[in-house]
Amino acid sequence: MEVGALTRQAKRDSNTVNGAGDATRPGQVLKERGLRVLMQLMARLPLPLIHRLGSVVGWVVARWPNRQRRNALLNIALCFPALTADAQRRLRDRNLGEFGKTYLEIAYLWLRPVDQVLSLVREVRGAEWLTRQPGQGLIVLSPHHGAWELAGLYLAAQGRTAIFYKPQRYLDDLIRESRARTGADLAPITARGIRVLVEALERGDSVGILPDQEPKADKGAVFAPFFGIPAFSMLLVNRLARRTGAPVIFLFAERLVDGRGFIIHCLPAPEGIDSEDDSVAAAALNRGIEHCVRVCPEQYLWPYKRFRRRPEGMPKVYSGPLDDGHALEQARRVRETLALDQGLAPVLDQT
Repeated sequence: MEVGALTRQAKRDSNTVNGAGDATRPGQVLKERGLRVLMQLMARLPLPLIHRLGSVVGWVVARWPNRQRRNALLNIALCFPALTADAQRRLRDRNLGEFGKTYLEIAYLWLRPVDQVLSLVREVRGAEWLTRQPGQGLIVLSPHHGAWELAGLYLAAQGRTAIFYKPQRYLDDLIRESRARTGADLAPITARGIRVLVEALERGDSVGILPDQEPKADKGAVFAPFFGIPAFSMLLVNRLARRTGAPVIFLFAERLVDGRGFIIHCLPAPEGIDSEDDSVAAAALNRGIEHCVRVCPEQYLWPYKRFRRRPEGMPKVYSGPLDDGHALEQARRVRETLALDQGLAPVLDQT
């Protein structure tokens, strides 16, 4: 499928996002105003305090059965089957603390002066991957890992950048204003947005994409392994790389303890991400995300339903009771079914 076909797909998808930021009903207006006030108050707090509050939020979420708690444990048990059940729970609990920090720090990252926000970057590892030949575009993939809002701001501060984003129902104006503070051109997930990305790459600019959300459309995506589990994965990155010849890298912002700042990590994309074979390309994309996750696995967005869509014949993942015992048993059943389907011996849980 060429970029033109992807734009047709995006045009179909755009029916669900066009006008998403238009909060015109009275209830929406009031809710948006309330959210803005809360964010303005939160942004005044020092980052170490925000992160402590985020840890408290995560602790509360981890104490009582809820979907985020269950989904995080399910995903961790699926992706790290060699860990004991107790280790999987501990990783889940640490992850929910980071989950709380992620959402509370957004106000700080969006509303504080951009120079102050960027000064929180204490180190850049792999910065050489951001360089390329004059006139050559660069595709930068930032998974939902660590402080992805900071990752986008940092990328745009390095030079002309187009960021692919999904318009939101609430605070869309604030999101666009905040992400554009370092000069980013925001490209919505529509046919027009894909054209913006292609044009940016052809000019020699960078483009930023969040590569790990499950596509909604059947076309432009395939199942590929993510930590060994089939995940419905986008092909947009592959199409852009093949169309423009732009290299692909990964970039994420690791959160340091006690609100001390962040480390930017830049990693090369695995070989095959520009393959003409869709399955090879999607598998390479997911391996690149895995490489990012393994640096600090507690900071990935594990509560997200990454395996919601299943190949035919595979059991549903996110269903049933919310307790830990069910989540671990569900993960065992999914892996066992997958192993049997592939003719492999299932990985046994260690307790």
